[in-house]
Amino acid sequence: MDTPREKQEFLAYLSSMTAMGASDLHLKVGAPPTFRIDGTLFPMNEPSCSTSDLEKLIGIVLDPRQREHFTRELELDVAFSLPGVARYRVNVCCQRGTVGASFRLVPMTIPSLEELHLPPVLGDLVQVPHGLILVTGSTGSGKSTTVASMLEHVNNLVTRKVVTIEDPIEYLHRDHQCLIYQREIGQDTHSFAHALRHILRQDPDIIMIGEIRDVETLTIALNAANTGHLVITTLHTADAVQSIQRILTYYAPHEQDEIRRVLADNLSAVVSQRLLPQIGGQGRLAAVEVMVNTSTIKEYIINPEKTGLIRDTIKEGATQYRMQSFDQALASMVMRNLVTAEVALHYATQPTELALHLQGFSGASNRVWSDAELSALDKPLPPKEPEWLEDESSRPRRRRAA
Repeated sequence: MDTPREKQEFLAYLSSMTAMGASDLHLKVGAPPTFRIDGTLFPMNEPSCSTSDLEKLIGIVLDPRQREHFTRELELDVAFSLPGVARYRVNVCCQRGTVGASFRLVPMTIPSLEELHLPPVLGDLVQVPHGLILVTGSTGSGKSTTVASMLEHVNNLVTRKVVTIEDPIEYLHRDHQCLIYQREIGQDTHSFAHALRHILRQDPDIIMIGEIRDVETLTIALNAANTGHLVITTLHTADAVQSIQRILTYYAPHEQDEIRRVLADNLSAVVSQRLLPQIGGQGRLAAVEVMVNTSTIKEYIINPEKTGLIRDTIKEGATQYRMQSFDQALASMVMRNLVTAEVALHYATQPTELALHLQGFSGASNRVWSDAELSALDKPLPPKEPEWLEDESSRPRRRRAA
């Protein structure tokens, strides 16, 4: 595009994201506006963005205080709203001396656990009086949506005071049964750690921390859980075992035995998820591993030689404790016609075992399977993307062609 876009033209792009089923809009100098739909990037058939276009965008999205912050820090996370349409989590950054921007769509309505096809046990976990719930997964795996849905579930059931600390605020919660304070980094408080140092004087029942970023935030979160509060937060980890291992890396080796005991006493559950394309191209759904902290798992958290056994314990606790492994979740999603067998095998932790399970299901069920699904059980698996455990700074990025 040779001239800067008018404000209404830019806002029309944001408005169209909902109709197109796009989760993200990416704007970069020298490239056309690009949508991410069901995980795949689709460049628009439009002229490439110019430097003046992106500079004009900054004037539309950022207020003077935010522009000053961006000029100083060269990157910024903010929220932007279109009244009656949607909210957007916005990242503005610099690349090769020019401005780039990414918009993540945050729907105005918070989906329920049922609408997200999440296991009902999440609704029970969020009603426990105290403890630490970790929601984990890679960037873009839907952690924020899951946390918002859990909070909205309790908001419709019981009276609690909820305090959230977010960077930025994504989903907006209205008071129903709960009294909800939402605090945004940079606007309502200086940092996660700064907000948490004062939070216990605000008489919260539930504390939601947008993300664990440093040892001070983690330590205060553990202390809050230990003093009778329910704390919900997120980590960029792949599963329950790796979440425990990641927490330990925040502390010096001589502190880790004590942290294992604190974690064993206060961890309530770990909910880890991966987004999968839904059958029929109807968007994406989360396959969810759920670890509930039982007496056996407490023992395995404390003993470093047994921590790896947690994965098998999750599978064995499906009936009694309503836990589930990723592969158990995938099998259930195939049986409920939510994802195809081929997709499930691609994302499985142990694809061979899952294939055998699905073959038994296809033989015992009256379900009519497509030829493609049946052949997927016997053919070699497609290459699997690595499960990156680090944050965005260490995660390689690749552009997928439309």
